Amino acid sequence: MAEAGLGRVVAASAAAGCTLAGAVAVTVAVVAGPGPGPTGYVSEAGVTDSRYAAAYRIGMFALAAALLLLAVALPTALRVAGGLLAAGSVLTLLSGAVTCSAGCPLPPFETPTVADLVHGGASIAATASVVFAMLVLLRSPAAGPAVRRIAALGAATALPLSAAIALTMLIVGRGGLVGVLERLLLTVAVGWGLATASALGLARRGS
Repeated sequence: MAEAGLGRVVAASAAAGCTLAGAVAVTVAVVAGPGPGPTGYVSEAGVTDSRYAAAYRIGMFALAAALLLLAVALPTALRVAGGLLAAGSVLTLLSGAVTCSAGCPLPPFETPTVADLVHGGASIAATASVVFAMLVLLRSPAAGPAVRRIAALGAATALPLSAAIALTMLIVGRGGLVGVLERLLLTVAVGWGLATASALGLARRGS
């Protein structure tokens, strides 16, 4: 039991480190890359002809590792949340591995390629997995008060942002509003992951 607890502490600490490293790498690729600024998608930093595509891809792989490590750090009673995070890890890995074309076009107002659909679908599903994991943790007493509070804050912020992005994409399409909302949602997801990993690690050390 003690070894299992220590393993979860290590996994939580590694999850926090991978989350921070991944977020920094993706941010550098987005800010320094040749993308169209806030009106574009974050994924545009990873297009093949971008000098910062490698940094973007490394960042995405680090975030995928962070989700998997966070799933491992959860108590065994939280299998559903762990499964959602593990699925999110695989989907994030797929999103980073499959590069979208220039502009990362998405329906209904643009004509995407197969790679665009795979990349976009994996990105959306990965984000949804993380948000659903927040909801599961929020309603799970086994998660502990600190993790539940973090999940409540994350879900209360992520759900309206997700709804706003979906509606804007369907009604308006690409634009500055979608770009800003996407960045806010990803910031919430990263912040939630970092805070949850830290809370899990501290709780295990104190027990």
